[in-house]
Amino acid sequence: MKVLMLNGSPKANGNTAMALREMITVFEAEGVETQLVQVGNLPIRSCVACGSCFKTGKCVIDDIVNEIAVKFEACDGLVVGSPVYYAAANPTVTALLTRLFYSSRFDKTMKVGAAVVAARRGGLSAAFDELNKFFTISGMPVASSQYWNSIHGAAPGEAAQDAEGLQIMRTLAKNMTFLMKSIALGKEKYGLPEKEPRQGTNFVR
Repeated sequence: MKVLMLNGSPKANGNTAMALREMITVFEAEGVETQLVQVGNLPIRSCVACGSCFKTGKCVIDDIVNEIAVKFEACDGLVVGSPVYYAAANPTVTALLTRLFYSSRFDKTMKVGAAVVAARRGGLSAAFDELNKFFTISGMPVASSQYWNSIHGAAPGEAAQDAEGLQIMRTLAKNMTFLMKSIALGKEKYGLPEKEPRQGTNFVR
């Protein structure tokens, strides 16, 4: 099992990173290979709607998004962590995800997704919902925990005081591991669900 983890915080050692590393301790104990990529401090622009990816299978803006696409294709699960800004995820990470999910042509069905959000106080559930939409549009099961996947802290390292938040991360990693392993067994026995030809209905006639 392989899990790709994206730290969408500008801080490599902030509270978002602490949450992700708490998950890594569980993944490692379960024999899951992890790769943590720091992305929140990069100058990543969003999609320009050029349509080039339909022909090439990759984004025309040749930056870390195309590098992550290769890692994403090879993994069984994707964890996206972000701090919360004005009840939303870091725009840098949403720009990355918009281009990553739109430009990559490989089938993401049954790869497991998990969103993790960190905030001083509020806006967590809104940012959490925002990130989960990338998974649910792509046929990816979403891993859950004992509560919404969130942790609290303002100054870097303050999340260490959030005992419940850290437990949520450990539970999330355990549940995600179980889900990935169960899907792998199901794919081996039954294969992936059969897909109908996609129907695209526009609302302007």
